[in-house]
Amino acid sequence: MASSHSSSPVPQSNSSDAFFKKEMDATKRFRPVQSLPDVCPKEPTGDPSNLCDSPSLVVDQQRWTIYHSKVNLPAALNDPRLAKRESDFFTKTWGVDFVDTEVTPSFYLPQITKEHFALYQQEITPREKVHERCKNICTPKDTFGRTLLHTHDKSRTDLEQVPKIFMKPDFALEDSLTFNTVLPWSHFSTAGGKGNRDAASSKLLQEKLSHYLDIVEVNIAHQISLRSEAFFHAMTSQHELQDYLRKTSQAVKLLREKISKIDKVMCEGSLRVLRLSLTRNNCIKAYNKLKLMATVHQTQPTVQLLLSTSEFVGALDLIATTQEVLQQELQGIHSFRHLGSQLCELEKLIDKMMIAEFSTYARNDLNRPLEDDCQILEEERLVSLVFGLLKQRKLNFYEIYGDEMINTAKNIIKQCVVNTVSQIEEIDTEVVVKLADQMRMMNFPQWFDLLKNIFSKFTIFLKRIKATLNTIRSVVFLVLDKNQKNRDLEDTLQKNSAKESLVDTEVAYLTHEGMFISDAFGEGELPAGAADTTSQRNTSPNSEPCSSDSVSEPECTTDSSSSKEQTSSSVTPGGVEMMIGDDMKLTDLELVRLANNIQELLYNASDICHDRSVKFLMARAKDGFLEKLNSNEFVTLSRLMEGFILDTEQICGKKSMSLRGALQSQANRFVNRFHEERKTKLSLLLDNERWKQAEVPAEFQDLVDSVSDGRISLPEKKPAATEERKPAEFLIVEGQKYATVGTVLLLIRIILEYCQCVDNIPSITTDMLTRLSDLLKYFNSRSCQLVLGAGALQVVGLKTITTKNLALSSRCLQLIVHYIPIIRAHFEARLQPKQFSMLRHFDHITKDYHDHIAEISAKLVAIMDSLFDKLLSKYEVKAPVPSACFRNICKQMAKMHEAIYDLLPEEQTQMLFLRINASYKLHLKRQLAHLNVVNDGGPLNGLVTSDVAFYTGNLQALKGLNNLDLNMAEIWEQKR
Repeated sequence: MASSHSSSPVPQSNSSDAFFKKEMDATKRFRPVQSLPDVCPKEPTGDPSNLCDSPSLVVDQQRWTIYHSKVNLPAALNDPRLAKRESDFFTKTWGVDFVDTEVTPSFYLPQITKEHFALYQQEITPREKVHERCKNICTPKDTFGRTLLHTHDKSRTDLEQVPKIFMKPDFALEDSLTFNTVLPWSHFSTAGGKGNRDAASSKLLQEKLSHYLDIVEVNIAHQISLRSEAFFHAMTSQHELQDYLRKTSQAVKLLREKISKIDKVMCEGSLRVLRLSLTRNNCIKAYNKLKLMATVHQTQPTVQLLLSTSEFVGALDLIATTQEVLQQELQGIHSFRHLGSQLCELEKLIDKMMIAEFSTYARNDLNRPLEDDCQILEEERLVSLVFGLLKQRKLNFYEIYGDEMINTAKNIIKQCVVNTVSQIEEIDTEVVVKLADQMRMMNFPQWFDLLKNIFSKFTIFLKRIKATLNTIRSVVFLVLDKNQKNRDLEDTLQKNSAKESLVDTEVAYLTHEGMFISDAFGEGELPAGAADTTSQRNTSPNSEPCSSDSVSEPECTTDSSSSKEQTSSSVTPGGVEMMIGDDMKLTDLELVRLANNIQELLYNASDICHDRSVKFLMARAKDGFLEKLNSNEFVTLSRLMEGFILDTEQICGKKSMSLRGALQSQANRFVNRFHEERKTKLSLLLDNERWKQAEVPAEFQDLVDSVSDGRISLPEKKPAATEERKPAEFLIVEGQKYATVGTVLLLIRIILEYCQCVDNIPSITTDMLTRLSDLLKYFNSRSCQLVLGAGALQVVGLKTITTKNLALSSRCLQLIVHYIPIIRAHFEARLQPKQFSMLRHFDHITKDYHDHIAEISAKLVAIMDSLFDKLLSKYEVKAPVPSACFRNICKQMAKMHEAIYDLLPEEQTQMLFLRINASYKLHLKRQLAHLNVVNDGGPLNGLVTSDVAFYTGNLQALKGLNNLDLNMAEIWEQKR
C-alpha cells in the first residue's frame, strides 16, 4: 500500500509546461549550496559576488534544488538483499554479520560467579517476599482500566497481549533497562558455552516477538479498513487538485517570465551601477587606509626629527594623533601591532627629555651674568617646554626651578665675596683660606660695598625670576582660557541643537496639519536653525549613498598633518604662536592651583634672597662687628637694607620678614649700645659739671635754630668760614635767652641724635622713645642730686651750692621742658595709633621737671627766708636810721638779684622777689609784734617806717623790680 503511493502527485513531463526540470547543464548541476532568497531585497553590502550570485525567485525558478527530490520511505527501509527470516533477532535487525562470538576474558577483571552474589541474595530475598505480598494485597491500577477497555472494544483484546513497554512513547532499546526487559539474558547462552535449552529459549523469544508484530499489523489493517471511504474520497479529489495546481503553475510560470524580463531591463543595470559605486568607494577606502598607514609608518622618524630640534609639543601631538589613529582607523592592522607600545615608550622618553631640558634651561637662565638686562632667555623654548609639560601633566616642574634658585642664590653671594676679596690687597688668600674669614677681615666701607653689590645682584636676580615665572603663568592662563572657551562653545552648541530640535518639532507639526512652512513663519523667513535643517533635508536625490565610515571624495581623506583633534592658535607673551590642543585634559582647579604655586615660587625666591642675606649678615656679625658701628654707619646700613627690602616687596609683591627681623634685631642691639653710650656720656658730663654758665658755640645756636624751623635733625657741618663766629653768652630760643651749662648743650644734641635715629630707622621708634624717656629722667634725677642734693660738693669739689648754681639749674631744666612738646610731636608723627599710649612718658617727664623747677624756686626763697629770720630776729627799733639790719638785708637782696637776674627771665625774677618779699614781711611782722611796735604814729613807728622806706627804695631800685608792688602795710597788725 505504501508502495502504490510512492509516485509524485504532480506528473512529470518533458515539455516546457512541467513544474520542474531535473535535466540541467553539467556546469549548473553542481553549483554550491546557497541560502534561500530573502523576500525583501537588501541594500548592497559591499561584496560584488553577493550582488551577482544571491538567490533570486526570478532567475533561479528552473534550477534543481534538494526540495525536488522524492523517495518511498518503506522502499528505503526494506532491504531486498536480506532473507525473510534469519536465525535470530539480532541477525534479522542488524544484518548477517552479527553473529555470536566468544569474547576473550580480560586479564585485568576477576572471574565473577554466583557465589559472589550469595550474600546479596540473602539480604534481598526477605525484602522481595514482602514486596510480592504487598502486590497481592493491592490490586494494580491498570487492571480496572484494562477491564473497562475490554468491555468497550473487543478488538483491543489482542493488543493486551503486547506488553505495555512497546506502547510507551519513550521506547528505546538504547536504554539498558528497556533492553534487559525486552531481551532478558536468561534466554541466551552463558559463558560456559551453547546448549540446546538456550537455543530453544532464543527461538521462543523470536517467535513471541513475531507474534506481537503480527498483532500490531492486524490492528493497523483494521483501522485502515474502517477509514477506507475517506481515503478513496481523498484520492478522488486529488485529481481535481492536480488540475488546479497545473493551471496555477502555468500562470506562475508566465508571471515569472515577465518578472525576469523586467529584471533584465530595469533592475540589472541599476544594481550594477550601485555595485560599481560601492566598489569604487571601497577602493577609495583602501587607498586612504594605505596612505594613512604610510603616514603612520613615518611617525617615529618624524618624532626623532622633532626631538632633535626640541619640538616636544609637536612630537607629543604627533604621538597622540598616531595613537588615536591606531586605536580607531587602523585597529587590528597586524603590521602595527607593536607600534602602540613603542610610541608609549617614546612618550615616556620625551617626558624625561623635557624634564632634563627644563632643568638645563633653568640652570642656564639663572646662572647667566647678572647684568641690567632682565630679558627672558629663549622665550620660545620656554613656552614650548611649558606646553609640553602641561600636556603630559608634569605639574611639579616648577620645583626644579625652585631648587635651582636656591643653588644660584648661594653662588651669587659666593662669587661676589670672591670678586671683592680678590681686589683687596690687604687680604692674603693663601694664609686665610676660608671665605668667611676673608670676609671678616674687611673694614666697614669694603664690607658695605660688598653688601650693596650683593643686594643689586639679588634685585636683578629677582627681576629675572619674575619675568620667567610670569611667562610660565601666562602659558597656564592661556590653557585655562582655552578650557573656558571650549566650555562656552559646547554650551552654545547644546543650545543651538536644542533650538534645532524645537524647530524640527514645529515643522513636523505644521506639515502634519497641512500648512506651508513659509505661511507659518511669515513671508518665507525661517530661523537659522530651521534653515539649516531644511537645507540639509533638501539635498540632491542623485547624491550617492554613503555609510557613516565611508569616504565619498578623495579630499575627505584622513592625513596625519590634519588629525582629528581640534586646535586653536594662541599668541604667547613672546609672540610665538602655539597650538593648544583639546587633548590637554587639565581641570580648571589644577591649572589655578599650578598658577598659585608658581606665584608662591616667586614669593619663595624673595624669601631665599632674604635668607641668604641674613646668613651673610650674621656671618659678619659674629665678632660683634655690627654692634661696633657708629650711628652714621649703622644708619647707612639700615637704609641700604630697607631699600633692598622695599625693592624685593615691589618686585615680588610679598613682605619677607627674615631680613626685616634680622635688621630689627641688629637695630635693637644698636639702640641698646647707642643709649648706653649716650647715657654714659651724659653721666660723665654731669659728674664733671661745675654748674657755671657756659658760652654757647655758634654750631649749637645753629642746631637750636634748625629745631625752631620745624626740623628736628642734626644740621650738616658747614665748611670753615673765613671769620670764625664767636661763642655767644646766651642760647637764643624763639627770642628768649637761656643761660645754660655745657652739659645741657650736649644733652640737646644727644636728644636730636635720638630723634634723627628715629627718622633714619623707623622700626626702632618705640625703643628710642623708651630710651630717650629714660635719658631725660636720668638727667632730671641726677641734676637734682648734684644741685639740690649738693652732690656736686663731693663729685666736683664745689665749696658751696650758690643761688647762681640753683638759678642756672632751673634755667637748664626750663630749656629741656621747652623742647619736650616738640620731641613728643616728633615721636607722635612716627608712631602707630595703637602706640600713642607710650606718649604718656613725656607727660610724666614734664611734670617731674616742673616739680624740680618749683623745688629750686622754693630753695631760693628758703635761702632768703633763713637770712631774714637770722637778721630780723636781732632787729631793734632805734636810731640811727636806716638800721644795720636793714642795710644787711638790702645788701643780700642786691646780691640775690645780681646772681639771678641774668639767668632767669624778668617775670620769673619778679615772681621770685615777690615770694622773698612776702617772707620778709612775715618775719618783720613777727619781730614788730615781738617788740610791741604798733602803727600808732609814735617815735618807734616812725623809725620802723623809715627803715621800711629804705628797704622799699633799695629793692625797687634793682633792675626790673621798679614796678614791683611790695604792699608793706601788711607788716602792721590790723586793729580790731
